Amino acid sequence: MPPILVTAADAAYYTGRPVGTIWRWASEGRISRHGSGKAVRYDLDELPRKTVDERTGEVALGEPPELPEGVRAA
Repeated sequence: MPPILVTAADAAYYTGRPVGTIWRWASEGRISRHGSGKAVRYDLDELPRKTVDERTGEVALGEPPELPEGVRAA
């Protein structure tokens, strides 16, 4: 099955994090970039999904993707 590719804005909504975080994860190698420039897309399967409690509206963020081996966090 082909990957589901989404924009940075869609990835940010899906994860509950800012667009800048999506860009940083891609630059760190935590997630893959498909395409370039304004046409870049991100694989939905690589992104941690946020969950929202239907009763309280509380948002829980998923664990961030792992850093590739040998890369240090900034």
